[in-house]
Parts: sequence; structure tokens; C-alpha cells
Amino acid sequence: MKKKPVSIRNIAEELKISVTTVSFVLNGKAKEKHISKELTKKVLDYAKLINYRPNQIAQSLRTGKSKILVFMVEDISNNFFSKLARIFEDIAYDKGYKVIFCSNENDDEKSIELINLFKFRQVDGFVIVPSPGIKDTINELISDNIPVVLLDRFFDVLNCNSVVIDNEKASFDATQHLIDNQFKNIGFITIAPNQTQMQGRLAGYLKAINQNGIKPHTLEIPYNEVYKGKGKEHIKKFFDTERDLDAVFFATNYLTQTGLEIFKENNPSLINNLGIVSFDDNDMYKIYSPTITSVSQPLNEISTKLMEIMLPLLKKKDVTEVTHKVMVNAELVIRESSLKK
Repeated sequence: MKKKPVSIRNIAEELKISVTTVSFVLNGKAKEKHISKELTKKVLDYAKLINYRPNQIAQSLRTGKSKILVFMVEDISNNFFSKLARIFEDIAYDKGYKVIFCSNENDDEKSIELINLFKFRQVDGFVIVPSPGIKDTINELISDNIPVVLLDRFFDVLNCNSVVIDNEKASFDATQHLIDNQFKNIGFITIAPNQTQMQGRLAGYLKAINQNGIKPHTLEIPYNEVYKGKGKEHIKKFFDTERDLDAVFFATNYLTQTGLEIFKENNPSLINNLGIVSFDDNDMYKIYSPTITSVSQPLNEISTKLMEIMLPLLKKKDVTEVTHKVMVNAELVIRESSLKK
């Protein structure tokens, strides 16, 4: 027969004290409620002895807090998002929160379905990399007083907390670096810029190109084409057409990976002959030949900022009281691929 779990009532009966006293001690409120150190130790020692585990569902219903956060990204298998998620999980755990991870695949329908599911499950807050059309859904969360922090991208017209990098500056600096190293025909391969992070990266590239009076060469691939595996066709056609390119700047790490595959399969010499920069770093870039220059986003700083914003929100009665829109700088990690040929 399955053993019945121990409740705080059982502890109270065994120690001959009130259920309320046990509850205060186990919830860390002993000092606040003027419960003696001796009694506090007695309750905690006995709870440990019998291996007491709180009923989290009952606790959630009683306090209105689940101690669970949702971390929703575009693709959790992507190197950038998975590393960021791992760092955020450690920070959240130290603060007493568990994290649920999920991918929305940049799809509005899936995003809305997941948000509604976790909202029904009464999670305490959301960190979301939003797909393009969920502004109203995010606004509903805010209207329902649920803490939300947007990551990587945001909605211009929505008053919502966010942590992003300065994409335009990062892209400008990377493009200017190529120009300073005597590259004059620089291709820019990006996801179609219908979101703020991609808009910023394209704008930075064009700003550097225009300031230096050289010709832009851009390829904008719809996200759903990349997700369906057709990005390779677009990139191969671009290189077949733009034969005068002497450098290329990839706007995401997965576009870089696809580009490098194309070079290897069709013209291996391009890896050495072209200047190459990737937006988002990857550990593998350090061991490629040549090593790959990248725009590296500060993962620890981003994760820390997310939690610095989220923690006060979790305690506020009105999440709209203060809104933080944080922008951090990326670092250009210069390696062999972007040096003067």
C-alpha cells in the first residue's frame, strides 16, 4: 500500500503546536512572526527527519505563487538560446525558482497556445522571445498583471519590459571592421527583417555601407523558408549570382552554418578567400580553419538583466508600475576569417 505523504498537520500534531506555526516556520517567516529559534529549529529538524516535502499544488493555490517561470525562445536547440537558457536557469534556481523551457518556432499560433497553457497552469512569470504577431497576447498578460520580460526582440508600440542588444551598433561595427580590412563587396545574408532584432542588424550593415560609399549586396530570406530547410537554396543562388563578393556577413549563427556547408560542398576555396563574419558566436568557430570572426552577445549579462527585472515584477501588485527597456552591447570577436587577405 502506497505510503500517505506527510502534511504540515502531521508535523503540528507530533510536535503539539499549531498548524499555523509550522507553516510560518517552513515558509521562512519564523523571525517575522516572532517564533523562537529553539522552536524553529525543532520544526525544521523534525521536517528533515521525516523527509517532509511540501505539496506544491496546494502551496500554489494558497499563496497564488507557483515558483515557476517560463523561458520561451525561438528554438531551444539553437546554440545561442540554449546557452542563455542554461545560465538563466542557474540564476533562477538560486533565487528559488524553477524554469520551464519551450520553443515557439517563431510561429504565432504555437506561441499563443503555449502562453495560454502556462497561464492556465499559473506560472509566476514569462521570459519570451516573441514571434512577430503576438503583441496583443503579450499585452493581455500585462493586463492580467502577469510579469513578462521580452528577450532578443520587442514591439515598438508595446510598453513591456525587455532585454535586447544594440543590434544596429553591433552590425555596423562588424561591417566597418570588414571595410577597414579592405573588403569592398560585402554580402549581407539575413532573415527577412520583420522583427526588431533583424531590422537593427540590416540597418547597421546598410549604415556602414552607405557611409563608406560602397554598394550593398543583401539577401533577405523569409523565416519560414529557413525553417522548412529551403534556406540553403536561397544562399547557394545568392553566391552563384553575386560572384564579385569578397566578404559575407551572416545575420544569425544558423545562416553561417548553412553558408559554410555550401562553401564546403560547392567551392571550398571560398572559406579562405572570402572575409566572413557571423552574428552570434559558437564554440566551433574557434576550431574552424580559418577561425570565424563573430558578434558575441554577452550571455551572462543578458541573463542577469533578465532576472534583475523579473524579480521585482514578481513581487509587485501592478506590473505596469515601472517598465525597464534594457539595451546591452555585443562584442566583436575578431578571428582569422575577417582579416585582410
